[in-house]
Amino acid sequence: MELYFSDNFFNAGQTEILNPSGEAAGRLDLRSMIGSALDVYGPGGELLYTGRFQMMLRRWRVLDAGERDIGLLRPRFTLFTKKFEYDAGERGVYEIESPNFSKEYVITENGTEVAQFARTSGWIRSGAYRLSNRSLLSDYEMVAVVMGVNAIRKRQRSSANSGG
Repeated sequence: MELYFSDNFFNAGQTEILNPSGEAAGRLDLRSMIGSALDVYGPGGELLYTGRFQMMLRRWRVLDAGERDIGLLRPRFTLFTKKFEYDAGERGVYEIESPNFSKEYVITENGTEVAQFARTSGWIRSGAYRLSNRSLLSDYEMVAVVMGVNAIRKRQRSSANSGG
């Protein structure tokens, strides 16, 4: 399925998740001004997933509606690409990669492309994304993962800009 969703400039408030026809397919609740937590709701308004940083780490936890850990997203050090790993436990390990200066990411499992997402907005607007998911993971879980990549990248840029 293909979904469209966006971040807010101040990382707080609610935004809609849209299908390719522009119809509401759910919503994001960005719960923190510092971009450290969000909730993903389905088309019926039901809470499906939560994403948040682990305390004092650059790892993004994805939890189900019952607050059970279902996956962990972490950055991987590389020189010429942006690379992340999403460990979904028994459901697989997913590599997320993008060339430097690109806005497009490819998600693979065991070397096979299973999803992709791209930042579709300009530098002056908050991040808007297009997700195309063909993996065994839920589309809404993948929304939480994409927003985790967004949050980790923001922290990386903030850290680089502050010199630490």
